[in-house]
Formats: sequence, structure tokens, C-alpha cells
Amino acid sequence: MVNVFTELGRRLTAFGTDAASRQVVERACRANGWFMPDEVIEAISALCSQMLDGQKLTEFISRYNLPVAAPKRVGVVMAGNIPLAGFYDMMCVLVSGHACLVKPSSKDRPLMEYTVQQIKDIAPTAPLYYMDGAVEMEAVVATGSDNSGRYFRSRWRAIPSIIRGSRSSVAILHSNETVRQLEGLARDIFSYSGLGCRNVSRVFVPENYPLQHLADALQCYSGAVNPRYRHNYLRHRAILTMQGARFVDGGFFLLTEGDGFPLQLSEIACTHYRDATHLEMLLARDETRLQCIVADRFTHKLAVPFGEAQRPTLTDFPDGVDVVSFLEKL
Repeated sequence: MVNVFTELGRRLTAFGTDAASRQVVERACRANGWFMPDEVIEAISALCSQMLDGQKLTEFISRYNLPVAAPKRVGVVMAGNIPLAGFYDMMCVLVSGHACLVKPSSKDRPLMEYTVQQIKDIAPTAPLYYMDGAVEMEAVVATGSDNSGRYFRSRWRAIPSIIRGSRSSVAILHSNETVRQLEGLARDIFSYSGLGCRNVSRVFVPENYPLQHLADALQCYSGAVNPRYRHNYLRHRAILTMQGARFVDGGFFLLTEGDGFPLQLSEIACTHYRDATHLEMLLARDETRLQCIVADRFTHKLAVPFGEAQRPTLTDFPDGVDVVSFLEKL
């Protein structure tokens, strides 16, 4: 299956440049009003470079004892918050040697159906099917909200499973970031309208860090945000204003001070830290809620460079769980 996904990567390299794939982009954006055409194309580009490179995929798979000797029927229940959110799980199931039953989100169905068809065109006998309830699953990988996660655990408690709920991502600033790094942070915050678990929604800043400086630096993304995101910002700003809350107005986002994660889109929480020890304590307190940490020269298993949060590699395991290792042991 490595060759299949390598060929898929070759085919998708030109995605968005021909009439057929542009129609797919249009359908995807109609199905999910939060999707933007450029971001759909960028999501495909990230998959091609980070996950569908033949050498990278071969090196990744060589770490495991694959294909499995006794293939199982593994369901993959996909989220629809960002384009092709469930692709990685589907790929892991297939390269492990199992049969994959996919359940695309209605919000991402056009893109996922297009990708599934590409795989079937390359390898007609690939054990890739849609989940219709007629075939019993022997294991499942499901992603959704915390509420749906509780439902998934109850529904599939009798079979091996990976159940993912909500996660958040953070960034760490030290006051000496370059313009390029802060531009990267803007992408990490605002791409996909901040809806991905790898989108930064909370920023750790040193004491006395001027939040207006951060607000000014993030203006570089002003022209690229989804109109729905701007509408959310206007509504949330009105509510905070009526409540007398303090915030820094970025023109399409709000910076607030606090020690928790924001509950609303368009709000970015800023948490002050005193020193390295205090920062480590704050991160440790919320580690089970973190998907990734955007930072420069910061040693942590979840750390990624500025601007790379939405370009996960094959070993950036969602929720820190090695999917292929789970599949290998079924």
C-alpha cells in the first residue's frame, strides 16, 4: 500500500490547478461554509509533502512489523472540522494491512469521497469501503467532540478502539521572535478559522509582554480570514464589551488575559509566565489537553516550529497515540 499512497501523492500534487479538482474544491466549500478554497488546496499540499512522500512513508512503516498477519475490519469515524481530517487514520489502517471502513463527516464528504475514489482508481482491490452498518467492525478509530467521544466509548466499548475528543494547541513567546516567526504564528492561529485541534488558541507570554505588539503582528492574516470568523469576532466583541471585560481588539480577533483556554472562536487567550520553571508548571497542568506546542528552540515531544502546526508529520500522532502501533497489535 505504500506504493498506492505514493502514487496518490503524485496525483494530488497538482490538486487545484485543473478544472476537475477545482470543482471538488467548490463542492467542499459548499458542503462546509468554514472551508476556504486556498485552505483546502493547502491541506492537500501538506498531505503530499508530509505524509505521501514515498521515502518518508517507507521509513515510517519500517518501524513496525507490517503488514499484519491477521487483518481486521477497522472502522474510521472522521471529523469534518478541517479538510481531510480523517485521512491519516485511513492511511494508517490500509498500510497496516487491515480493511478500512470509513465514515466521512458530512462536512467533509466531497473531499473524502474524491480521495477514496483516487485510491480505488489506483488500487481497485484495496480493502477500502464505506461504513454502512452492514459489516461488523472489529476495531475502530473515531474522532469528534468530547460529547461524541463519550457516545463512541459507549457504543464501541466491546471492541479495541482509539477515541479522540477535543484538544487545543498553544504557543510560547519569549519577546525575541522574528517577523517571520510571528507571521507563522498567525497561520497557526487563524488557518482553517481556528477550528482544528492543532490551531493555537492560547499563547504563553513573559510578564510585561505588550499584548498590543502581538495584536499588531497578527494583522498580517487580516485579509485571509473567513467571513464567518469575522462575524463571530463581532458578536463576541459585543458580548465582552457589554460585560465590561478587558481585551485587546485586533480588528478581527480579541486578545484576552487568563489561565485557561478560550471558549469562543476569534478569542486568543494570553497567559503570562514568570520564568522557565513557571512555564513548565503551566504546561504540565494542561498537558492532557494539548495537541501541539508552537515554539522556537523548545524541547518537548509536542513542540513544532512556528508556522508548522497545520503541517503534521507522520509521527505527530493525534492525542499522542501511535495509531499504527495500535493497529499492529490488533
